[in-house]
Amino acid sequence: MLKNLIIAVSLAGLVAPSAMAEKKETAKEFVARIQQESLELAKELEAAYWVRSNFITKDTAVLAAKAGERGLAFEASVVEQAKQFKDAKTDPVTARAIELMLRGSAAPAPTDPKLQAELAQILTDMEGQYGSGKYCNAAGQCRELQELEAVLAKSRDYDELLDVWQGWRTVSPAYRKTYQRFVELGNQGAKDSGFNDLADAWKSNYDMTSEEFTEEASRLWNQVKPFYSELQCHVRAKLSEQYGENKVPLDQPIPAHLLGNMWSQTWDNLYPLMEPHKGVASLDVTAALKEQGYDEKRMVETAEGFFTSLGLPELPDSFYENSLIKKPADRNVVCHASAWDLDNGNDPRIKQCVEITEEHLSTLHHELGHIYYYLMYKHQQPVFKGGAHDGFHEAIGDTIVLSMTPGYLKEKGLIEEVVESPEATLNKQMKLALEKIAFLPFGKMIDEWRWKVFSGEIAPQDYNKGWWDLRTEYQGIQAPVERTEKHFDAGAKYHIPGNTPYTRYFLSFIMQFQFHKSLCEKAGVEGPLHECSIYGNADAGKALGDMLALGQSKPWPDAMEALTGQRQMDASAIIDYFAPLNAWLKEQNKDRQCGW
Repeated sequence: MLKNLIIAVSLAGLVAPSAMAEKKETAKEFVARIQQESLELAKELEAAYWVRSNFITKDTAVLAAKAGERGLAFEASVVEQAKQFKDAKTDPVTARAIELMLRGSAAPAPTDPKLQAELAQILTDMEGQYGSGKYCNAAGQCRELQELEAVLAKSRDYDELLDVWQGWRTVSPAYRKTYQRFVELGNQGAKDSGFNDLADAWKSNYDMTSEEFTEEASRLWNQVKPFYSELQCHVRAKLSEQYGENKVPLDQPIPAHLLGNMWSQTWDNLYPLMEPHKGVASLDVTAALKEQGYDEKRMVETAEGFFTSLGLPELPDSFYENSLIKKPADRNVVCHASAWDLDNGNDPRIKQCVEITEEHLSTLHHELGHIYYYLMYKHQQPVFKGGAHDGFHEAIGDTIVLSMTPGYLKEKGLIEEVVESPEATLNKQMKLALEKIAFLPFGKMIDEWRWKVFSGEIAPQDYNKGWWDLRTEYQGIQAPVERTEKHFDAGAKYHIPGNTPYTRYFLSFIMQFQFHKSLCEKAGVEGPLHECSIYGNADAGKALGDMLALGQSKPWPDAMEALTGQRQMDASAIIDYFAPLNAWLKEQNKDRQCGW
C-alpha cells in the first residue's frame, strides 16, 4: 500500500482544499500546479514509507501512518477538484493528465478526514504485522517467512511441509477484521471518487471500461488455460508418485503445501521431481553462484549488466548507496522485494533481502526492470511517470529474464556448457513452465477474490471459503487440511495486507512473452523463440528504451504498438515459446485422468 500511495501522490498530485477557491484556473494551470505540489509532498511521504519498511517499529508506524493520513487527505482533495475538468475542452496532454488524476490510487481516500486517518492507520498496521510475522512451533523454534519458505522449497517430508504451511498462516488471522474494515473504507473512498466500489476503481485503470477489462482478462486466461491444465495434470501425477495416491489422489486438486512455494504460486522448486530427462543439461545456477563467491552486490551488478549491455544507462551511485540488498541482522524489515522511485527519479532504490540463489538473481532482474522504467521516463511530467499500465511495469524485468538462456549463462560462467538437444530443450522448458505457466491462474485469482470481496459477492463471513473456492477453480489445488472462517488465508500473501493490486502480474506474465518475441525480431535473432537472447543487442535495447520513455503519457495500446506493432495483449507468444513442452505434456497425459 505504501508504494501505491506514493504512486498516487505522483500521479494524482496533492493540493490543499482552499487552493481551488483562490482563483478560477484553466485545466492546464490546474495540472501544472498540482504537479509541482505533488513533488514537494511526495518526497516526504517516500522517506516515511522507506524508513517504515526498513525499520518496523512502533515509532515508524506512527510516522508512516501520519504521512499516509496526510497523503490520503490531499489525494481526496485533488480528485474532487479534478472532477470539474473532467469534460473540459483542452489540449490532449492536459486531458490525459486529468484522466489519470481522476483514477486515484489502490486505496482511494474517503472525503471524511476521520476516515482518512483510520484508513492510513489500518494500511500501516497490516503491512507492519505481515512484515514482522513469524511462526513458533511446539518446540519453541521461531522462524520468519524466509526461513519457512526455504523449508517448502527443499523438503519432501509431507508432515514437515504441512507444519510450515500451517505455521505461516497463523500470522494473518490477527488482521482479518482489520481487513474487513479496510474494505469498507476503501469502498467508501471509491464511491467518493465516483466509482461503484473499489473493484470498479481498480478495473478502470486500463484505458477501458471496468466491464471491458473483466472480459479482456478472461480472454487472456482462456488462451493459456489449456496449457496450464496439461501442466497441472502432469505435476499431480508426479507428486502422487512421490507421496502416494492416498495423499495426492489422481482425480482431485493438488494439496497446496506440496508445490514448493508458500502460496503455490510458482512450482519451480519441484523441478528435480519433474525433470523430463534426468541429468541432461544441468542448469544448477544456484550452485555456480555460491561456488564462485557471489555476494549480494555482485548479484545486483550482474543484473545491471544485462540492461547496460542493451545500451541503457548505468545505475547512479546513489542506487548502491541507498538500496537495501542484504537482510539486517538487528531488526525486522519487509523483505518482500520492491523497487522505489524516490525524489522524482533522482534516487531510485530496491529493497530486497538478497539470497545467493538463481531465483533471487531472476528477482533482481525483475526489480531492475522497474528501476529502468523509472530512469527512462524520468524526463516526463510527474503525472506521466508510470507504466503504460501496471502490467507493463511488472513485465519489463521478466522480459529480460527470458533472455537468460543457457548461452547467456555460459557466457557469464554460470553453467559449463550449452547442451543442444530435444531432451535439453524439454528440461529447460519444464523448469521455466513450473515458474511462468504455474503462476498464471494464481495471478488471475487473487484479484478475482478481491473484486468479489469489494463488490460484496463474497461476504466477510465467507472470506476463506471464497478464497479456496477460487484457488480450486483456477489452480486445481486445495487446502491440505480443513480451513474455516477462523483463518484468513488470503492475508498470508503480502499483496493482501499490503493492498497491492495483483492482476498486473497476471498481465505481465502474458506480455513478457509478447515483448520477448518482438525484441527478438528487432534483434534479428533467428530460430526458435525459446533459444533467443537479446543480451548485448543495441537495436533491441533502443526499441525497449523508447517504449519505456513514453511512461504513461499515452494510452497503453499506443505503448504496446510502439514495441510490438500490436494494439492488444496476446498470449499466443506463450504457446509458441513452449510448443515443445506442450506437445510432450499432451503425450505424457494421454492415458491420465486430467482435470479436477
